[in-house]
Amino acid sequence: MTAEREPLLEGTLISHLLELRDRLLRAFIAVIIVFAPCMYYSNRLFEILSKPLREQLPAGGTMIATSVTAPFMIPFKLAFMTALIIAMPYVLFQVWRFVAPGLYRHEKRFALPLLVSAVLLFYAGVAFAYWVVFPLVFHFFVHTAPAGVAVMTDISQYMEFVLVLVLAFGLTFEVPVAVVLLVATNVVPVAKLKEIRGYVLIACFVIGAMFTPPDMFSQTIMAVPMYALYECGILFAQMLARRKAAPAGSS
Repeated sequence: MTAEREPLLEGTLISHLLELRDRLLRAFIAVIIVFAPCMYYSNRLFEILSKPLREQLPAGGTMIATSVTAPFMIPFKLAFMTALIIAMPYVLFQVWRFVAPGLYRHEKRFALPLLVSAVLLFYAGVAFAYWVVFPLVFHFFVHTAPAGVAVMTDISQYMEFVLVLVLAFGLTFEVPVAVVLLVATNVVPVAKLKEIRGYVLIACFVIGAMFTPPDMFSQTIMAVPMYALYECGILFAQMLARRKAAPAGSS
């Protein structure tokens, strides 16, 4: 029996590895295809990304590059990150196609909407960071500079700062998905999520202090939406719990 099973397991493993390779290759090709036009317009992309800061600079204020390679490398990195974000739905679709055959039907019905919601919420977090957070944060920093100090931000430091905020808010907007997932997998009941609201609020400000500049204003901008999204997650989790309890009650 053992001698018969080993070739079967080996063949199954090889087929899974081959499929994984094909899925990863398709995802990589998709990113490269999107990267090509992003690289062509990389300087324009950086102009768009730096607009929230440049609009807050005083007349004649500019950004600077303190590295010889920065004028090329920073737009290049931005083009790649933009391509990865744009192609992310297709990349996750390939991941879904790889894991879906191993899921039960009810798990597929639950996982697919959750995956789509996670992608949309991440995009919403990125948009919130760009159109709401950036103008407020940069206005605060530029207009609190001491007299006689010319604000001239290095493009490398700006890129690093902006990417941290974008990823932080993108992940912050995943809070409802995380809450629903915890309830759906019976890890934490809805009643417990309501009970620890006070601790969650404190945790939101702690996380805001970790991922934003060290001032109360920036921490609040992240902490308040994060807690509001936590409440939204509880609301959706309650709706999910009622739907699961309805068939049991009707039977």
